[in-house]
Amino acid sequence: MRTPLIAGNWKMNGSLALVERFGEAFSQPEVRLPDGIDIALMVPAPYLEAARRAFSAGPLAFGGQTLHHERHGAFTGEISGAMLAEFGATYVLVGHSERRTLFGEDDAAVCARVKAALTERLTPVLCLGETLEERDAGRTEAVVLGQLEAVFDALSPEERDRLVIAYEPVWAIGTGRTATPEQAQAVHAALRARLADYDAGLAEGMRLLYGGSMKAANAAELLAQPDIDGGLIGGASLQVDDFLVICQSAG
Repeated sequence: MRTPLIAGNWKMNGSLALVERFGEAFSQPEVRLPDGIDIALMVPAPYLEAARRAFSAGPLAFGGQTLHHERHGAFTGEISGAMLAEFGATYVLVGHSERRTLFGEDDAAVCARVKAALTERLTPVLCLGETLEERDAGRTEAVVLGQLEAVFDALSPEERDRLVIAYEPVWAIGTGRTATPEQAQAVHAALRARLADYDAGLAEGMRLLYGGSMKAANAAELLAQPDIDGGLIGGASLQVDDFLVICQSAG
């Protein structure tokens, strides 16, 4: 049985006050969350220490939104996996579509960052997804599975077991458009089938998250799909009540 994971990605948003609000809201005894789910927020790097303090008494884990592939060095403005781990981060996003498109991270760069995260005992959330043009050209599976293979072919079986995968159709991020549950399930099923080519146990145990405009209104239907094991939440993760509803939908 795969443990659902609801992960929020704040992107370049949030505040110290918002970190505190989430910590307080999720630590209230009257808040009812499903048993056996994991919850995490990927906060901007300046808020890592605030998240460590605010989330210490509740169910929220936290992580980084990216990392550099080197452990230290003359890389002004970057953050390393060692730094994230020192703050107590559990997860880190790798290969988010905005990192790929806005900052030029190709498959090789994504793979190097995954390996750096694993070295620091962080759980990489590997983001995969196609653009609208690629979907319209019928290339969804080729693109998404190619992004998967670029990383998994370079990892050992033990390393593969330590990842989480997030399918995030680029055309559904921040646009208000969402893949239908059937569209999302089809890609998740293709991912699980490709994972089975590596190892049947890997496919059965790997958590696959959906990351395209999941929100309170559609979370339950998406999370009910057999191969969707959670969500990578964008805008809705900045709203305490909405994020809580999504978490409750994962039970």
